[in-house]
Amino acid sequence: MKIFKYLLFSLLLLVPLLGSSEEEIRNKIDLILSKLPPTTKVGILIYNPLTEDTIYSLNHTISMIPASNTKLFTTATALSLMGGDFILYTKILSDDNNLDDGVIDGNLYIKGYGNSLFTTGDLQKMVEELKDIGITKINGKIIGDDSYFDNIYTRDDWITDEVANVKLPPISALVIDNNKKIIQKKRRGRLRNYYVNIDNPPLNAAMLLRDKLQEAGIDVALNAEEGITPEEAKSISEKGVELRELIKSINKESDNFLAECLFKTIGAVSSGKQGNAFYSTQTILTYISDNGIFSQGTAIVDGSGISRFDHVTVGAITGLLEKMYFDIANFDDFYNSLSIAGVDGTLRRRMTGTFVENNFRGKTGTLNGVSSISGYLTSENGDDLIISIFFEFTRSGAKFHRNIQDDIIQTLCGWN
Repeated sequence: MKIFKYLLFSLLLLVPLLGSSEEEIRNKIDLILSKLPPTTKVGILIYNPLTEDTIYSLNHTISMIPASNTKLFTTATALSLMGGDFILYTKILSDDNNLDDGVIDGNLYIKGYGNSLFTTGDLQKMVEELKDIGITKINGKIIGDDSYFDNIYTRDDWITDEVANVKLPPISALVIDNNKKIIQKKRRGRLRNYYVNIDNPPLNAAMLLRDKLQEAGIDVALNAEEGITPEEAKSISEKGVELRELIKSINKESDNFLAECLFKTIGAVSSGKQGNAFYSTQTILTYISDNGIFSQGTAIVDGSGISRFDHVTVGAITGLLEKMYFDIANFDDFYNSLSIAGVDGTLRRRMTGTFVENNFRGKTGTLNGVSSISGYLTSENGDDLIISIFFEFTRSGAKFHRNIQDDIIQTLCGWN
């Protein structure tokens, strides 16, 4: 009986929303926003891309901190530049052209090309592949190469005056296990496992590869070190991930480390030289300009949105989402990378049990005093709406402001 009453009450709440006019929707949103503390800074733009109607707009040209909504620019630019089927590789290469004798008379190289999902399990499979083709001995060194990116591993080093609250592992082209390793420390008389960031990604990868080779019974004559792979070296084993799969981890789970690695990959692919923050930033800004996206007040300094030096407008976010909406080649990959309300990612626990559940795909963003959400809503009558809501606040907290966002999105379900 209680369940029936709850369902009846929920339905009664929804009745006034069905078929709401534009004026009614605006009034409802105004009423929801009236609950905000007067000190909260607000930016909202709600837009129908097919009819080109602006349903609601407030401070849409005011520059604000996007937090992880920055990842929308990173992933959209990457898709436009590379396409969803682009593969980011980790490769093992040799400078010995004759492997028929089972001996590599030279060095063995492991080189990263932005495959930030590469694991020790993948490395083990590559070693098994070497064993399967008959490799028994390596007379040279094992060399780790991450020169596809620059060696500026921390965001604090490429962002002027940056002091990030979130510390990431080294951002490198050659990644194993998110550039972390497990160490054991004794605490209260017991050994416990702790994850720590590694210091030198290419050397770490070379040492791990050497250990795996020896464990597999492949003799390695010399030591592991970091270096550069010669151009004439031939690939003998490769592991890769498609871009469309990588951006799912970035957008759904809001993975900052993966986003920063993709940020550098954008720079490497666009420049044809090396992945660095300058090439990456210029490529994203060029993408914004070339696609006529509102750019005033836009500053992009990283790929994840951790930095408070990132600034965009909800107008820019909406323009980006509109561009992707009409991008036939890339929209499906972009849309499928977004978190689904009430289902997965950072939206898995939001708007559950409402019509919005499974009907809103979006990207959230959270920093101290910052909450953002942007994405696509399919309303009850089948219309697609683009929504972008930014809050910067000093009172009432993140949960309160997220609830305000959710109330607005639920109200929009009745758009007609």
